[in-house]
Amino acid sequence: MDRFDYIVVGAGSAGSAAAARLSEDPACRVLLLEAGAGDDNLMIDMPAGWGKTQDPGSAFNWAFETEPEPGLGGRRVPLPRGKVLGGSSAINGLIYIRGQHQDYDDWVDAGAPGWGWAEVAPYFRRMERNLGIADAHHGQDGPIAVSDLVDPTPLAELMIQAAEQAGVPRTRDFNGATQEGVGFYQATLTGARRCSAAHGYLKPARGRSNLLIQTGAVVAEVLIEGGRALGVRYRVDGQERVARARAEVLLCAGAIGSPQILMLSGIGPAAELARHGIALKVDAPQVGANLQDHLVVPLMWRLKDGQASMNQRLGGMRVVLEVLNYLLRKRGAMTMPAAEVGIFLRSRPELLRPDLQFHLLPLSGELEGVKKALHPFPGYTLAPNVCRPSSRGRLALASADAAARPLLQMNYLTTADDIDTTLAGMAWARRIAAAPALAAITASEVYPGSSASTREQLIDYARRAGSTGHHPVGTCRMGEDEAAVVDTRLAVRGVDGLRVADASVMPRLISGNTNATAIMIGERVAEFVRAARA
Repeated sequence: MDRFDYIVVGAGSAGSAAAARLSEDPACRVLLLEAGAGDDNLMIDMPAGWGKTQDPGSAFNWAFETEPEPGLGGRRVPLPRGKVLGGSSAINGLIYIRGQHQDYDDWVDAGAPGWGWAEVAPYFRRMERNLGIADAHHGQDGPIAVSDLVDPTPLAELMIQAAEQAGVPRTRDFNGATQEGVGFYQATLTGARRCSAAHGYLKPARGRSNLLIQTGAVVAEVLIEGGRALGVRYRVDGQERVARARAEVLLCAGAIGSPQILMLSGIGPAAELARHGIALKVDAPQVGANLQDHLVVPLMWRLKDGQASMNQRLGGMRVVLEVLNYLLRKRGAMTMPAAEVGIFLRSRPELLRPDLQFHLLPLSGELEGVKKALHPFPGYTLAPNVCRPSSRGRLALASADAAARPLLQMNYLTTADDIDTTLAGMAWARRIAAAPALAAITASEVYPGSSASTREQLIDYARRAGSTGHHPVGTCRMGEDEAAVVDTRLAVRGVDGLRVADASVMPRLISGNTNATAIMIGERVAEFVRAARA
């Protein structure tokens, strides 16, 4: 049995930040437990390697999957999540978005005072080292490097021009005073290398004698006695271990892992825990509820003969040349994040802020099959998603075995508002593709195809083609109300010495990619913990 001041479960976006910040105090001993392995791997460092690390068979991917989704025709949707130092920040598409300022003010309105934009903005600046934009909206000295794209394609500029022609203003910065517009994404890159939370926070901290990082550690439960969290029970290489926390335990295992561990520890809906023979410690019906995610619907077009896209550069053995180009010159297709170009726009002019996000990619591919092979012809993709979906899902236990994958029901496209806004996004995608800059080089629409014109046909396509935006949140909702799983300082209700700090605490999904927000939460929880110790 080992004793520490703090035990942090999960070395992902939030956990890496929390453990690194807490270990800055040499008087505190910190244990960081990660179920995955180390992150020393080319596919993690190389930006475009996310296409491999997110494969269902990858050692770095938990490879979760939803239950049959009623709003998607009964399809199961793969949900990749990082199982490695850095968590999902080590396998994500690297796109850096903080969300709209109003998103955080909405958290306050939802019952989480102290989490408005004015309160969270300093933490975003603290964590950021922006290598491309230097102004009052950005940090220049933080651990997470954010930069412009290394080697954007000519097609990316044409997509920006087409969006402008369709009525979307060009923007330099999605994370500035306002989010609306079209432009190049910034990414979590330093040079041409991924800057994950592990790279930014843990690499500088690993030499500290008061920080122990244990990989391959699957946490079975938080040990709770007399209403207080005393430590955790976990397994490494088939052997059971116990670690004790003198001060606090922090669950940073993500929107899927944290609620699962809470329930395995006896904190959750009483009826569900009883069904699995788990002794009830705290009846918390909201654990696992409020599950939200972005649903991305890709529309694809074929370019005219003679035009170029990533399809030619990444097809067959040509990908080997691109890898060599990356290794030797740090240029080419392997420097590309999940999308080069982004758009945030309002589906209707009367709206006060964007409700649609787009990822624009200089490639196209098949919708079916595990590998989803690139098309043999040049193409491009315009992929909208609803910024703030109203659909809500739930996570439940499959069994009391910590190794068992939980049951995930996202309920994508199960509200009229989500369906209507998704259709509006698809209409905007077609409008952009029809603008002169793209129309001049476009041969035809591949998906859903020009024959899909009625509302019913387009909804059917969205149900068949929609996939996760990789942004699950909300399953340990924070708030001041008694039903909230954690309070606004992220302390679990009903248990002393236990906090949750990751994407699971978000009351509502933000308007954009969630990695930066998860890191911000990790920064804040470290401050909450230090304040409690003082």
